[in-house]
Amino acid sequence: MPFSLAAIDPVAFSLGPIHVRWYGILIATGIILAFLVVQREAVKRGLHPDFMTDMLIWAVPISIIGARIYYVVFEWELYKEHPAKIFKIWEGGLAIHGALIAAIITAVVFTRKRGVSFWKVADITAPGLLIGQILGRWGNFVNQEAHGGPVSDKFLENNIIPDWIMNQMTINGVTYHPTFLYESLWNVVGLLLILLVLRRLNPRRGSIFLFYLAWYSFGRFFIEGMRTDSLMYFGLKAAQLVSIASILAAAALYMVRRFVLRDETHYKD
Repeated sequence: MPFSLAAIDPVAFSLGPIHVRWYGILIATGIILAFLVVQREAVKRGLHPDFMTDMLIWAVPISIIGARIYYVVFEWELYKEHPAKIFKIWEGGLAIHGALIAAIITAVVFTRKRGVSFWKVADITAPGLLIGQILGRWGNFVNQEAHGGPVSDKFLENNIIPDWIMNQMTINGVTYHPTFLYESLWNVVGLLLILLVLRRLNPRRGSIFLFYLAWYSFGRFFIEGMRTDSLMYFGLKAAQLVSIASILAAAALYMVRRFVLRDETHYKD
């Protein structure tokens, strides 16, 4: 099927030698929207208005570093030959699992120092994590990355994939599965479930964050199986291994908090 639209330029605009990319704009937009949603809920749940701002100042740069370290570790064969490229994050190479691990560690340390329940903060921030991931995947779309294997135009047309998405996923004459779209939509559903269902049910503290962790990991496991650019670990896809570990960890932590610690504190308490 011929396409008349040109592929989207990854560079949104340039200021002299500085090129501002859509990927960065979308990531920044995701952080801002996530912060606004989380900040509003944090104040409603009794946290100091500056709490989330202070945590964000630490979490964002540390998460970016974590995302880069994770990627470099799994692509070490490339970077050990070109160590200078480790610092060139504008060339790509950020892994969401690395960012998530770094963000969780940062939140654990930060909440402990402030004397606030980590689980309370984790529940509040869970929707923000999904918002950031939803918009971040559209950055992958513009960059024509994080896609799946070849697929027929007919298949995408039958699944009501718009022409402009098909066009961007057509690279050198080959159309690929828009796995970025599948993951983005999966996260949208998870976000709506948290905002419209879980919060209203007022579950035990920690349940919303653990739901997020299991929900995202479950979808990521299957979507990762379709991707062609996965980081590998001993011949296996690293993201799938981390997803399985995350689901098991979420289930184990829920059981421990529910039946061992018997924490009766609820989200709105």
